Amino acid sequence: MGVVADAVLASGGRVTGVITESLADHEIAHGGLTRLDVVRTMHERKARMADLSDAVIMLPGGFGTLEEFMEAVTWVHLGIHDKPCGVLNVDGFFDHLLRFLTYAVDTGFIPGPLVNGLIVSDDPVTLLDELAHAADSSTPGN
Repeated sequence: MGVVADAVLASGGRVTGVITESLADHEIAHGGLTRLDVVRTMHERKARMADLSDAVIMLPGGFGTLEEFMEAVTWVHLGIHDKPCGVLNVDGFFDHLLRFLTYAVDTGFIPGPLVNGLIVSDDPVTLLDELAHAADSSTPGN
């Protein structure tokens, strides 16, 4: 997350971070962000990020990355939000996960439209363009 934030800031962009009090207390917070929201719990953090976002992107990462992304997709399924969800599949990092999701659809555990609605690309520019188009399409009046 820090590398992405640094790249955005270096190119003149704005970065908003959302961190829990416990992580901020351990000095894990990025010191140079445009804005930093500090919340009490991880649940509040995810809700705040969802409120601030137009889309959700999963980059290669670990358990926390998977958990946060799957919750965002689940929220689409439950109608809590309709934000597009994308996967940046760098060097095939998520190939096995994507095959598993297809298997879960084939065996009836996950609805096909939910998985088919994910936007997947190995190119960040393409992914952002497709997410922007999807976000525009889901906005009322468009």
